[in-house]
Amino acid sequence: MGNQDLQEKIQIITSKVQDNKYIASISKGLSSMMPIILAGAIFILLDSLNFDFWQSFLVQTGLKEFTAIPSAVTLDMLSIYVVFGVANAMAREFNRDGVAAGSIALLSFLILTPMGAADDGTVFLSMQWLGAAGLFVALIVGLAVGRLLVFIMNKEMYIRMPEGVPPNISRAFEAVMPAFISVFLMLVVRGIFAVTPFENIHEFIYSIVQAPLTALGGQWWSYLIVTLVMCILWFFGIHGTLAVLGIMMPIWTTLGLENLEAYQAGAELPHIITGTQFFLVYTAIGGTGATIGLAALFLGAKSKRYRTLGKLAIVPALTGINEPIFFGTPLVLNIKLLIPLLVAPLVTSSLAIVATVLEIVPRLNGIGVPLGTPIILSGIISGGWRVAVLQVILAGISALIWYPFFRLIDKEAVADEQVEVPVAETTETFA
Repeated sequence: MGNQDLQEKIQIITSKVQDNKYIASISKGLSSMMPIILAGAIFILLDSLNFDFWQSFLVQTGLKEFTAIPSAVTLDMLSIYVVFGVANAMAREFNRDGVAAGSIALLSFLILTPMGAADDGTVFLSMQWLGAAGLFVALIVGLAVGRLLVFIMNKEMYIRMPEGVPPNISRAFEAVMPAFISVFLMLVVRGIFAVTPFENIHEFIYSIVQAPLTALGGQWWSYLIVTLVMCILWFFGIHGTLAVLGIMMPIWTTLGLENLEAYQAGAELPHIITGTQFFLVYTAIGGTGATIGLAALFLGAKSKRYRTLGKLAIVPALTGINEPIFFGTPLVLNIKLLIPLLVAPLVTSSLAIVATVLEIVPRLNGIGVPLGTPIILSGIISGGWRVAVLQVILAGISALIWYPFFRLIDKEAVADEQVEVPVAETTETFA
């Protein structure tokens, strides 16, 4: 099988994954939560800055009680946002009313969530399952309700309003039947789990599915395998990061949120690997393949081609964007550069894991670092100055790994340029 045939087969498989409406709905739904996650994370950072003068200032001015509110209504209740976002994305995948799907999914999620009663008889909704612990149930309910609405609408099993009724009123009545069916089904599910040892679906999903998958996703060896798969896909010209993140995002989001919750509470952070944050801070330093070292080397290239590319690629590389490197070098299907493409991110990830285990650097705090945050700044936000220093060291190690292979392609490019110049001069003389 030739490279072209293999590339086409891999492209078909990854395209099916990326085009899968359920995976796409999860990915889009979770991605839409980024503003909420960042807003909560920023206030957690402000509320938790470990400086005596700052904490004294917050307490003495009475601001302490206010700085804790944003995280309580964002990250501590993230599942209710996620269930809406995923259901909305699922319905929109089928060109149906996403807002109606999201609203019904939120209603369904709350029906499944246990309530408690205070001594005075006041009924309250426990926060236990509204945050990271309820994330998988939120994903399941979002997908199920979104798909149910699409099914009902496609079968035209809804209340039709007469012509002339405003469209917004018609859409509201069309959502009545999906809402009724969803509520009925959720009550049945709640009743079934109420007679089991788990007592509710949240406890069941968390114990049987979420906790084991989170534990597996946080293992160093599974993380390195995922990293390797991403780089292999990129080698074949496939956006491996997007393809893999669509599958790993629920697990990685949970890892980051659990660290963030612990960070907010001042407790020991549970996970060394925080999924997407760890990937952006350590693994994809300069972009997938840890190509920041290659971008820096290009600045000193002897060939005009790579020197020009280095000037164009270095700034994006500092922010983790390396498409100029990938397609300008190119790295795609370039067997000469396959070894460093695979080895560099595995080395930077492994060194970061070892440094964290040895407590040379702290565990990452789970704050969602947006794509495009420059190296060093992302390190400071994620764990402080030691993380930023480690990023610089890893960038240097990346350059060392890429260097022998860079020398090879740069030498070839210089030879090609020396051949091209005389040809141009001869043509000009002849003319």
